[in-house]
Amino acid sequence: MKIDRISDLERKYVLEALDNEFSTSKNGLFTNRMESKFSQIFEYEYSISHVNGTATMHTALHALGVGKGDEVIVPPLTMASTSLCVLQNGSIPVFADVDLKTFNIDPKSIIKKITPKTKAIITVALFGLSPEYDEILKICKENNLFLIEDNAECFLGYYKGKLVGTFGDFSSYSFQASKHISCGEGGMLTTNNPKYADIARRFTSLGYAGVSGKQAKITRNDIQDPKYNRHISLGFNYRMSEVQSAVMLGQLERINELVDIRIKVGELFDEAIEGSSLVTKQHTPEYCVNSYWGYSMILNTDNPDADWYKFRDLFQKNGGDGYYAAWKLTYQEDLFTQKIQHLDGIYQKYEEGLCPNAEFLQKRMICMKTNYWDLSEAIEQARILRKTIKEFKIS
Repeated sequence: MKIDRISDLERKYVLEALDNEFSTSKNGLFTNRMESKFSQIFEYEYSISHVNGTATMHTALHALGVGKGDEVIVPPLTMASTSLCVLQNGSIPVFADVDLKTFNIDPKSIIKKITPKTKAIITVALFGLSPEYDEILKICKENNLFLIEDNAECFLGYYKGKLVGTFGDFSSYSFQASKHISCGEGGMLTTNNPKYADIARRFTSLGYAGVSGKQAKITRNDIQDPKYNRHISLGFNYRMSEVQSAVMLGQLERINELVDIRIKVGELFDEAIEGSSLVTKQHTPEYCVNSYWGYSMILNTDNPDADWYKFRDLFQKNGGDGYYAAWKLTYQEDLFTQKIQHLDGIYQKYEEGLCPNAEFLQKRMICMKTNYWDLSEAIEQARILRKTIKEFKIS
């Protein structure tokens, strides 16, 4: 099986967008089509495109009324953007630990982190696997908290028969180059709430009065009126370009094949590690469908500082492409330990023991890439992985 990452369809749409020469009357046509297609696929009333999947979450926090000094619970085992958007909003990220089996945020830890200042939870569908929505939604309801889904790594994943992305007050997606569907960079924010959608759209569009959840563009007659009151609220220019939208429309029309091949790669790696006690994969509960942005597992060793590198070196020596480490835990990054730690309102100590499960996993985590568009390449990498597991000796 072999597919194109970028096909003739995307190229066709890009040329059409360029042929429009960004004229005022035609600019935004592809963005409108793409947002409508996204809403159709992901079962949301409003889809609002953004420059990236960090801006989306900043927008969501603003639209929900989360403000300066308010607390937002986040996981530390993920890309730092999940926490940086909270800081960008003037709010306080509070780190909850993760589950040792699924690697996702642990509802039991969330409960322990709630204070009177807590206003929202941002969950992450890590590597393509949904968090435990039933438990998290119960926590939100009991504590009057908003839920924002960070689904940058999960497209067409499922939790108990429902699409990941259909649970939160807002759901955020990334179109960065490594994601299931991509236009190089970009993001999408979805919601079913018309009030939140209107606020979110204005926030992405310089606070313009003439935009709304469904209306991304101001009419010429409006904007050329000398009495037109343009800016009615604070907003930034977070809008996605027309060329990016053209690429993304093509990707959305091909989304099933682009996700399916990653799932097939995940299944190949499942076969490669079957029966091994050396590695343990991210556990996917039977009621979930993992869309495998990456294939993640941990190396079962008491000496990860040495064995992680030894295993990688052997894998590469055997012909492997190499693999990815987990991100450094967000609160262990220099930015957080040296600067954020000292900001007003930060009460967690960014030191060892804050999130012990995440700290244990991060040192041992191996993430195999799944974006092999030629399945024969993945078959070879799976063979090399199995060979490396058989040959490797724990320190």
